[in-house]
Amino acid sequence: MIKTFTADTLNTLADKAAQAPRLRAHLNVHESLDAPVQRLFVATEPATYMRPHRHPESHKWEFFIVLEGQIDLLIFNDAGQLMQRTPMSRTATRAVEIPPNTWHAYVCMQSGTLALEVKQGPYIPTPEHDFAPWAPAENTAQAADYVAWMRQAQPA
Repeated sequence: MIKTFTADTLNTLADKAAQAPRLRAHLNVHESLDAPVQRLFVATEPATYMRPHRHPESHKWEFFIVLEGQIDLLIFNDAGQLMQRTPMSRTATRAVEIPPNTWHAYVCMQSGTLALEVKQGPYIPTPEHDFAPWAPAENTAQAADYVAWMRQAQPA
């Protein structure tokens, strides 16, 4: 069966993100969390916090393409220094592939941002030791300040 995703479907996803407590929402394309390839649409809003993290497994690359809006990819070294910032939009970089074991995060720069993420499965929740120890955890008092820093930070 062919799967189709209409503009209305994706607009509804963006509306869900705007209403969600974490200000993001996703729509899985893959059938199960055990699928060998994970494909999902991701809608984000500017105040969402995507904590820097890594996928240390040698096969855990991440492919990310922006469909609408703007989201910036941030790449960090092991000490938490910002090494690279890549603005992603329809008029800038459209897609990136992040290699395994790379500290990264995304910061949403425009309301209604929509992306497609593809990565090798199965899905395994990110363990605490693969979240950046130098970045605050979600739902902490420091997280909002860190998002504000992420929105304007530039590589050294």
